Amino acid sequence: MKIITHSPQETIKTAEKLGSLLKAGDILAYTGGLGAGKTTFTRGLAVGLGMGDCVSSPTFALVNEYRGENISLYHFDMYRIQTEEGLESTGFFDYPFEDNIAVIEWSENISEFLPKHTIYISINPTGENDREIIIEDGGRFDDSWN
Repeated sequence: MKIITHSPQETIKTAEKLGSLLKAGDILAYTGGLGAGKTTFTRGLAVGLGMGDCVSSPTFALVNEYRGENISLYHFDMYRIQTEEGLESTGFFDYPFEDNIAVIEWSENISEFLPKHTIYISINPTGENDREIIIEDGGRFDDSWN
């Protein structure tokens, strides 16, 4: 599924809609260059999950956790992670993903360690504020975007 947005606010609204459809155990793997809008998209997901606009980039922390009433959102940055040992050092394998939701920036660096049911999201700038957002979810959300 491909969605075009024309402002950060539209990107947030798109992600907010997706966030409202997510369930515990969902893992979202982002690709997109620096400044593509991955953190902006996560901000929208958090709003859609009922967590409010609380998101900041996990660049230096490697992971930020946002707690909702019934679920947490784990926001990972794998920019500097290249190996299984590096991934282990983040504590990635210790998080209770089955009861929560995870989003992973720079997921291409750890793609071989992602579960089969991962939802892939590519965010590509096509102009100053325009973004092409491609959601690969095996058709799970197709009926929700009509």
